Amino acid sequence: MAGKRILYGDHGLHGDAIALNLLGLNPMKSLILSVIGHGLSPLPLLRLIMLMTNDRRTMGDRVNSRWRNILGWTTTVAIFLATAGLVATWVI
Repeated sequence: MAGKRILYGDHGLHGDAIALNLLGLNPMKSLILSVIGHGLSPLPLLRLIMLMTNDRRTMGDRVNSRWRNILGWTTTVAIFLATAGLVATWVI
């Protein structure tokens, strides 16, 4: 039974590719746009997570410690710089 599920899942992936082709969309361009979307989405999500995990009304006594805040905001800044680099490569 598990083999059939994998086979049908594979057909579903091919169906998406066929639909893109029939609509006249370039699959490679669609893939690149998808990757760009995934590249831009972490920044607002990380910021939201950091703000939520520092809010005592939301987290109670389980708010971030100082070291977790340093690590979290350092990661957020690094992702921001990577995103800025991505956008800069489009402009230049």
